[in-house]
Amino acid sequence: MLAGGRGRRLGGAKALATFSGEPLIKRPLAAARAAGLDAVVVAKPDTALPDLPVLVEPAEPTHPLVGVVAALEHHGALVAVACDQPWVTPELLRALAEHDGPAIAVADEPFPGRYEPSQLPVLRAALAEEASLRRTLAQLAPAVLGAPAALVRSLNTPEELAAAERALDEAARP
Repeated sequence: MLAGGRGRRLGGAKALATFSGEPLIKRPLAAARAAGLDAVVVAKPDTALPDLPVLVEPAEPTHPLVGVVAALEHHGALVAVACDQPWVTPELLRALAEHDGPAIAVADEPFPGRYEPSQLPVLRAALAEEASLRRTLAQLAPAVLGAPAALVRSLNTPEELAAAERALDEAARP
C-alpha cells in the first residue's frame, strides 16, 4: 500500500482523510487482506497514518516510484496499490498477485499493479531522471488485465472525496 505522497490536492494526510467514516487507507487495506495478501504500507518518514506496520521509504526524492522501489528491495514481487484507491476489490488484487509476470489492472494506470524485482533497473533509472509514471509504465510494458477503470479510480481532491461519499450514500439507499 503506497501512502508516501504529500496529499497536496487533498489538503494533506491523504491516507487519513475520512471516507465512509474511516481513514481512506482502510478500504484498499481491507481489500488486500481479503485477497489473502500480506499488506505492507510504504510511506515517507513523517507520513501520518493509522496504527499500521510501515516500511519507511527514503524522504527524497518525492515520487510514487520511491515506494515501489523500496518495497521491491525489501519484499520482492508485490502488488502495489495507492492509499487513495478505495474501489479496488479483493478479486482484482488477487488476479494481479496470481498473474505470471508484471501486470497492471487498467491500461496507462500504474496502480494497482504487480511489480517484480527484475523491473528495478528501469524503476531506478526512472527515479534518477524523475520520469513520469506513465512514461515509466510504457518502458516496463506490463500485461494489462483490463479491469473496469472505476475500480482503480483515485480520490485526490476534497471534491472527489465528497462526490465519492455521495455515490456511496446513493448506492446504499433502497
